[in-house]
Amino acid sequence: MRPKLLLGLTVLSALALWASDKITPLNVKEGLWEMTVTHSMTGMPAANIPPETLAKLPPEQRARMEAMMKGAPSTSVRKECITKEKLEKYSAFDANRGNCTRTVITSTAGKLEMKFHCEEKQSSSDGTFLVEAMGSDSVKGTMHSVTNNNGRTMNMDFTINSKYLGPSCGDVK
Repeated sequence: MRPKLLLGLTVLSALALWASDKITPLNVKEGLWEMTVTHSMTGMPAANIPPETLAKLPPEQRARMEAMMKGAPSTSVRKECITKEKLEKYSAFDANRGNCTRTVITSTAGKLEMKFHCEEKQSSSDGTFLVEAMGSDSVKGTMHSVTNNNGRTMNMDFTINSKYLGPSCGDVK
């Protein structure tokens, strides 16, 4: 039961630019960015998450999980430090890459579009990812993923809005 919850959370955090040999880095400013991610899921059965597991989550996280299980959209906000190295290694705006293969469709300084396939122990995910630099201080994107886990299919959709906050990242990595 718990691995399914962890799988869902892992997939949810996979919001971003994944590495490939011939990607042109997005032309955006280095420094502190704020990412607002809205996601929705269908096909996640509530019966797979035991009540005792939900009870252990902090109230805000539990409420988000319960809303997601009902298919309601959920929004989260996080900060990330975008560095030259992250842009060059194509890991900017990326929380977790996992064991995935990627096929780049479009790669320019203003747009990155790709397809992906990820394999986990008992599941696989396929999807599309698109991110566009609206300017050097604004990035928008979408992701659609279909995950198959033990014969169950879960669809996930994400919208990503990122804005540049400033050149200093402070303690944010």
